[in-house]
Amino acid sequence: MDRTIEDFVRGLGLDAYLVGGAVRDELLGLESKDADFVVPGVDYDGLRRALEPHGKVEDFEVAGRRVGARLYPRDRRVRAAAPAGIEFAPPRAERSTGPGRHDFVIVADPSLSIEDDMARRDFTVNAIAKRLATGELVDPFDGAEDVRNRVLRAVSRGSFAEDPLRIVRGLRLVSQRGLTPDAPTLQQMRDEAANVGLVSGERLGDELAKLLLGTEPAPALRLARDTGVLAQLLPELEPAIGFEQNSARQHLPLDEHIFEVVQAAADADAPLTVRLGALLHDAGKPAANGDHAQRGARLAGQALDRLRYPARLRASVVRLVAAHAFPLDDVDEHFARRFLREHGDELAFDLVAHKQADLRGKQVPQEERDAAARLHDLLEQERAQPHRLADLAVNGSDLIELGYREGPELGHTLESLLDAVVDDPSLNTREQLLERARR
Repeated sequence: MDRTIEDFVRGLGLDAYLVGGAVRDELLGLESKDADFVVPGVDYDGLRRALEPHGKVEDFEVAGRRVGARLYPRDRRVRAAAPAGIEFAPPRAERSTGPGRHDFVIVADPSLSIEDDMARRDFTVNAIAKRLATGELVDPFDGAEDVRNRVLRAVSRGSFAEDPLRIVRGLRLVSQRGLTPDAPTLQQMRDEAANVGLVSGERLGDELAKLLLGTEPAPALRLARDTGVLAQLLPELEPAIGFEQNSARQHLPLDEHIFEVVQAAADADAPLTVRLGALLHDAGKPAANGDHAQRGARLAGQALDRLRYPARLRASVVRLVAAHAFPLDDVDEHFARRFLREHGDELAFDLVAHKQADLRGKQVPQEERDAAARLHDLLEQERAQPHRLADLAVNGSDLIELGYREGPELGHTLESLLDAVVDDPSLNTREQLLERARR
């Protein structure tokens, strides 16, 4: 954690403990953006009184229940280090009263110990606290040893039964931090996998995005498949599990191909749009009669809608899946301009990033990989050439002055002029385009 935050919290006069992912990541030698503190011996009102002189204070809630306070410091240096605020909470215990994290009781009690608070957490690597006043670790479940050994171990036998989302969070840590579940934790995942479907789509979507944005998503996805979690999380991919493609190019079962493509996208540091596209691009193959990309696009839209992803992200992924199977024949400058014209800049580059990842999961000639790389370079080169209606040297008002009326014919003519300019950029002058419009 940023020392600016630690020094600031030490100065508040609270016996604060840094908890959760920040301690784990510090032990791994990684920088953490988490700024979560537990303060024994102080109730909600006491916390607010201690924090209010130092900035704006808001209550923060878990599942509709107030559990602590979030401070937005007045000090600019500290606010820059913690733009999302710093969270403070009394120790608490949680007890599930129903499946799916919908029904549970939170008991926040300043008299609880820091060890009591650690006992409610999901994994031992997250059940470590550091007392700011002394720097000592409170580690009742040997989480530091698990961090050293890169082991993912549930704090309790009922951890996933209490909150099935913890299973997906654990898979996310496999991808983000290279952890490996121990045998009892793996068995718990299998036993409780069916309950993942009880968790809200929004929370599952958030964890899936973090998993995909990790550095090792393929091992996490394989664990999701092998434990039965993948079928609950993305039932659209269940037919792909073990589906043999029986092709010289497609030498892997479909699920393994998908995992390889996702990993290749991660290795290339591709954006979330491309990684989600990689995960869902072949969902339509097992039942496809004809164009698997169009069927896959429908399944992708269905999945992303259920997981409550933002509309713009959903639309981008669906368009990517629908267009991902484009050929790489005759890649040249004209091909690149037409590609930009058809898809727009952002999607065009995402499609090529996906194509390069997709080829990594197949047995294809090097020439095909080279063609994809060449297309990327040509897109960079040709994006400065006119390929959008806004790039034309004339607009609708110019055509109306020639005698056109607003309506389909006007739009059709502008599109026709753009096609001509994409074919030959030298035509993009006012004089030449007006002459074409007259004709």
